[in-house]
Amino acid sequence: MGRILVRKTKKKKRLRRVLFIVILMCLVIVGFGGYMAIQTLQAASESYDDLGREKSDLRDEVVSISKDPVSVLLMGVEDYSTNGDNGRTDTLMIATFNPDDERLKLVSIPRDTLVEIAGRGIQDKITHAHAFGGKKMTIETVENFLDIPIDYYATVNFDAFKNVIDILGGVTVDVPFDFQQNSDDRKAEKLQFYEGEMELDGRYALAYARMRYEDPRGDIGRNERQQEVIQAIISKALSVGTVTKIDDLAREVGSNVETNMRISEVLGFAKEYSDFSTSKIDKLKLETYEERINGGSYQIVDEASLEEVKSELKNHLEIVSSYEDDRFYEASVYEENN
Repeated sequence: MGRILVRKTKKKKRLRRVLFIVILMCLVIVGFGGYMAIQTLQAASESYDDLGREKSDLRDEVVSISKDPVSVLLMGVEDYSTNGDNGRTDTLMIATFNPDDERLKLVSIPRDTLVEIAGRGIQDKITHAHAFGGKKMTIETVENFLDIPIDYYATVNFDAFKNVIDILGGVTVDVPFDFQQNSDDRKAEKLQFYEGEMELDGRYALAYARMRYEDPRGDIGRNERQQEVIQAIISKALSVGTVTKIDDLAREVGSNVETNMRISEVLGFAKEYSDFSTSKIDKLKLETYEERINGGSYQIVDEASLEEVKSELKNHLEIVSSYEDDRFYEASVYEENN
């Protein structure tokens, strides 16, 4: 009898770990690559950092990822030589989740997008916000830009991404055209990509997701390839065969993430989104165009596209804009007085 109980307990613990890591993959995969998994629940606790903010200033009340519509900012920091403190964000992606429709909406912000940097009163590329003020300044800059609260964040690095894809056995993508891209390692080898379906290991997948100079669409094409890689990783991670690789995945990337997601919240999230699949991902597109300013190249956001993305994210988060709130108040007052 005792043996049966022990087996059931071990089975439950393993199932929780599988759910935990799979959901974290869905949450924290970022464009240049990378996502969070943990070696143990204790390792997850050690990666926790709330940045001294209980909630976003744009929230009236604290929300929970396990039961409320929430947003997650995924940051890929390109310089981890100093734990990413002085690096720029190579990738910024916002994911929103809503328990009512159980869908994920995903939007990328091109790294060279011209925005106002929170707390500095200047306009600059959004990628520089992290170099100026780290994760907190990046979060506040994104909040100001999209006019939505950022409830959760996570950062990852290149090595975690490459090694995890290798553990998964590679991913399949549809290369849009022939091109070459340097690898990110010391060899700096030129990796060749050919139009059509290709199976990529971690090294190639990172190069594929990061390339932008040979893409005639610039950052727009890069963002689309980032999101393609995300879907490929999630699809592979959710496959039955991945269950046997959970321990390897957890050991590999346990120390490469910082986040403000608590273990209890993520376990609740895993239960809420237990039926999640790639068919529930909606990719939003933020249109930008290139402009040279003082000798530098910037991406200028199309205002109509920005407003559309803002509106869709707010609706998914069930947020009423201040403008709509004012209109409702004015209508109510008018109705009372007439």
